[in-house]
Amino acid sequence: MAHFAELIGLATVMGLAIFLSLPLVLRRSRTARLVNLLSAAAIGILIFLLADVWGNVSAILYPGGAFVADPSLMAIFVVGVLGAFFVLFSLEHASRGTRGPGEVSATTTALVVALAIGFQNLTEGMVLGASWAAGLSGLLAVLFAGFFLQNVTEGFPIAGPLLGTPERRAGLFSAYFLLGGAPTVLGAGVGYYWTSNALTVGFDALAIGTCLYAIIPMFRVAFRPAADAVESALRTRLTYVGIGLGFVLGLVVNAL
Repeated sequence: MAHFAELIGLATVMGLAIFLSLPLVLRRSRTARLVNLLSAAAIGILIFLLADVWGNVSAILYPGGAFVADPSLMAIFVVGVLGAFFVLFSLEHASRGTRGPGEVSATTTALVVALAIGFQNLTEGMVLGASWAAGLSGLLAVLFAGFFLQNVTEGFPIAGPLLGTPERRAGLFSAYFLLGGAPTVLGAGVGYYWTSNALTVGFDALAIGTCLYAIIPMFRVAFRPAADAVESALRTRLTYVGIGLGFVLGLVVNAL
């Protein structure tokens, strides 16, 4: 029991690392251009997370470098990605109300990103729990350091859609951050006692599907033209730079 309690404590620290970005995203003394840059960096981090999740799940779908995927696991993956995307689309469409076609509220987008990161952290927790149960102490140190640093950056994709809105409340951010980070603990508990390729593929598929759903409106907002042509061109350049910086940040953190 003490062994399991230590795992849960470690997973809690790892999952709650997402809150370390909270002071920065709550700061109100920032210019519109800085908000644009930070929002674009959030998109870059989210793109990296998509690539990272796909890298993890592809190793299971195509074992041993095979060119043909496992049919049953691929079916789970396809159903998970499409199911998550279209369920979210249907729910958003049903509750859209007076918003125009293609418009998604910033709060909803942030919530979907939090769900996507939560699914991803669930699978990371499962890896940690399975490694802990197997007694792989050397691997545990690497996993903890990597997942901890990655979780620190995951607050930005969640906060990104809300940075330029008046809805930047500490309680709202905290709830979304908890939704994104807490599944690490649940995954560690599940992975300690039981794990399977099908389960990992299923949750990774849900993470990819929700990420894809969230990233589309984030791109639309990021590249929305400003009223002034010069300001619009500058905003576009800042968006490209921010996306690149965010992707590189995710890559560097994951490599440490």
